[in-house]
Amino acid sequence: MRVFALLFVVVFSAVNAQTFPGKTVRLVSGVTPGSASDTMARVVAEKMSASLGVPVIVENRLGAGGVVAAKYVASAEPDGHLVMIYTSAFTVAPLLNPGTIDPKELTAVATLGTVPTILITGPSTGYKTAADLVAAAKAQPGKVVCATAGSGSSTHMNLERFRLAAGVEFLSVHTKGASEALTEVISGRADCYFALIFQAQKMRDAGKVVALANGAPKRSSLMPEVPTTLELGYPNSDYNFWIGALIAAKTPRDIIQRLHLEFNAALAQPDVQDRMKKLGVDPLTLSVAEFEAMINKELEDNARLIKAAGITPG
Repeated sequence: MRVFALLFVVVFSAVNAQTFPGKTVRLVSGVTPGSASDTMARVVAEKMSASLGVPVIVENRLGAGGVVAAKYVASAEPDGHLVMIYTSAFTVAPLLNPGTIDPKELTAVATLGTVPTILITGPSTGYKTAADLVAAAKAQPGKVVCATAGSGSSTHMNLERFRLAAGVEFLSVHTKGASEALTEVISGRADCYFALIFQAQKMRDAGKVVALANGAPKRSSLMPEVPTTLELGYPNSDYNFWIGALIAAKTPRDIIQRLHLEFNAALAQPDVQDRMKKLGVDPLTLSVAEFEAMINKELEDNARLIKAAGITPG
């Protein structure tokens, strides 16, 4: 009986792989159109449609920091036709909201890139460097106001990693999103914010903010002159805000590998790379196994960070 069951699984997997894709492939986005991850989904969808020979469309399912979309994909038929385009929020949301989704319900397909966050301040603060900001926070613990795009967001996680590395206390103000957080800094109501790089560059070039440091693991090609917080002497202060593709965990490995190759082929095209650069999305090319390992490590690291920083759901 066991042999028969095993044979059935092998045959079913092989047939699935041979017939994929058999219909429209949907890339499910848990954020609004215009967001970095949603834009990346639309950029690769166009290319993948041509190479797969079937329509590849983007479908938005909003709610709970991407968890609504993630549950939808996790519970779908594991045949490769429904793919989640998620971000590093995947390694935060399940920790802040236990029971909403088990990270093991989805598995890695491909990384689409990383989006650095830039520590910014308003010109009126007088801070010229990250050290100036840290010095002010040490002089008056809890008085320096830092905005985030929401509790548990990439901007918040980066802020907490930086705060703990610098050994300071900030007064964190959680807003409803990136636009509101930027407004807080530009208006002078907040002293700092880790803004997504394409937002930071636009505001910096307009003279509305000052860029103090890059919160990513390495410098960005979009703002190469801005040093990382690691370079400035704050160990473990970096945050990797990645964009990636995930799929229902029971999807056959052959289909996952096919999708992995399709995503990578789309990302390698020159016009896609140009779009990525303008968005401030830096390349991040990992194998499926490497992506899985990164997710597992982040789940462990973020669990420690959430406990150390006392982060609670927004």
